[in-house]
Formats: sequence, structure tokens, C-alpha cells
Amino acid sequence: MLSAAQLLDELMGRDRNLAPDEKRSNVRWDDDSVCKHFLCEFCPAELFTNTRSDLGPCEKIHDENLRKQYEKSSRYLKVGYEREFLRYLQSLLAEVERRIRRGHARLALSQNQQASGSVGPTGKNEEKVQVLTDKIEGLLQQIEELGSEGKVEEAQGMMKLVEQLKEERELLKSTTSTIESFAAQEKQMEVCEVCGAFLIVGDAQSRVDDHLMGKQHMGYAKIKNTVEELKEKLRKNSRTRDHKRSRSRDRRRSSRERQRSRSHNRTDRKHRSRSRDKRRSKSRERKSYKHRSRSRDRERRSKEKEKRSSDDKKSSKSSSRDGQSEHRKSDSKETSVNGANEGVKSEGDTQSN
Repeated sequence: MLSAAQLLDELMGRDRNLAPDEKRSNVRWDDDSVCKHFLCEFCPAELFTNTRSDLGPCEKIHDENLRKQYEKSSRYLKVGYEREFLRYLQSLLAEVERRIRRGHARLALSQNQQASGSVGPTGKNEEKVQVLTDKIEGLLQQIEELGSEGKVEEAQGMMKLVEQLKEERELLKSTTSTIESFAAQEKQMEVCEVCGAFLIVGDAQSRVDDHLMGKQHMGYAKIKNTVEELKEKLRKNSRTRDHKRSRSRDRRRSSRERQRSRSHNRTDRKHRSRSRDKRRSKSRERKSYKHRSRSRDRERRSKEKEKRSSDDKKSSKSSSRDGQSEHRKSDSKETSVNGANEGVKSEGDTQSN
């Protein structure tokens, strides 16, 4: 049940007592003064107010607006509030489960004692009562003897001891009757598997309904349901986070593979370019060699041609000189013949004259 201050906070806000000119507090959902259990689902301190399982008041802030802000934030289910809340609820369930086990053990022990007829706490108390009764009777006999002997003070002291033993005997008798009545009632009782309370078997339906609608029973039932829901929510969130991580790992792996393939392709391109450059350089070298060889051949042919032309010129010049000499010889021969003929003619002429 909410306190009056919490009800007023929900209705009028936490700053309801501030003056108009006073600065209002801006509390964030991650502030230390905010109840983190309330941000997740609910505050367990509100479940068991004024019951045997009362956890005491929660002094932290319970605000629905802060819960909505937390659920809309990017850090929802990432800051560990839900896991801490789950551990706290599980500790509450572990405590009530221990209570349930103790209740079952208590019922089983009483049933076994009744079935076997063994001496239980009731039998032990009866033995103590009998021992006290024997002591009281012995002391009363001693008091009578002291009274007959006139020892009044000693008899009065022993009488006080007798009164104390009688009170102790009455207390044991009352305890024995209480245990017997409780044992008789325990025969017809069972343990509630939700909250650990003892229920009377075959009790009236109205009382059973009152127990089921009570704060303690409903509080532990709500805790059990919330634990299951939180486990499922955290499991789904973990699967989603693992899926995102695997996708990011796959993306990183694919990016690394692409980078490796790019680097490999660049290496291949460099290797191919180097091979092409080598082939081109070899081709250029071959071309330059061929060009040089061709130029050398051309030079050689041109030199040979020049040589041949020079030889031809020389031969032509020599032939022309030979021809000229022959021509001059022939001319000289002709002149000589002509001269001889002219001489003969002159001689003939002279002779004719």
C-alpha cells in the first residue's frame, strides 16, 4: 500500500511543496535517488506492507514518468537493472522456498511421531512434570519433619522452593496442553506452495479465498510470474544482442575479406603491371635492338652502296681514262697514218712534177 507522501507525489508531483520562484529538481532515471526496481517492474517493498513478510518502507523515488523515460532511452535493458532486480526477486523466492520446506518438515515430523508413538516434546514435558511432582512431595515431607522439630525458618525456606517448583510444574503443564492442541490442529493442516503459510485442510471457501487474495500470497505469486517474465525478456534480449554481435562480426569479417581481396587484387594488378612493364621493357629492348640492328644494317648497306658507288665511279673514271687514252692513241695513229699518207702523196706529187 502506498504511503500518503507517495500518493501525493503521484497526484501533484514531487515538487508540490515548492514555491513558484523556487527551482524545481530535474531528476533523471539513472539518479541514485530513484528506485531501480520500480523502473524495471515494481518495488517489492510495496507488496508486503503490514504482513509477516514486510520488507520495510522504500525511501527512494517511485515515478511513472521516469520509468517511461527509462523504457524509451537507448540504455534500456543495457545497464543491468533488470538482472539486479531478477537476483533480488530470486533471493526472496529462495527465502519463501526455505520456509515452505521447513513447513513440510514440521508437518512430516509431527505425523511420524504420532504414527510411531515415540516420545516427543509432550512426553518429555510429562516426564519433567513427574520429576517435579516427586521433588515437591519429598520437600513437603522434609518441611513437616522440620516443623515438628521446631525449625521454622528452615521450613519456610524450603516452602519457598516448593512454591517455585510448583510454578515450574504448572508452566510445563500449560506448555504440554498447548503443544497437544497444536499437534491436534497440525494433523489437519497443509503448507501453501506459494507463500509458505499453513492452511487448514477442508477449511471454508471464504477463508481460502481470503488467503488467496491476501497481500502475502498475491505478492509471492507476482514475484514468481515476474521472475519467469524477466528470464524470458533477458533471454530474448541476449539472443538479439548475440545476433547483432554475430552480424557485426560477419560484417567485420566480410569487410576484412573484401580488404584482403582488394589488397590481393592490388597485388595481382601490381604483379600484372610489373609483368606487363617487364614485357614492355623487353619488347622495347627487342624493338630497340631490332631498330639498332636495322639502322646498323642500313648504315652497313649505305656504306656498301657508297662503297660500290665509289668503286663504280672509280671504275667509270678509269674506263673513261682508258677510253680517252685509247682514243688519243687511235688519234695519234690516225695522225701518223695521215701524215704518212700525206708524205706519200707529197712524194708522188713531187715525182709527178
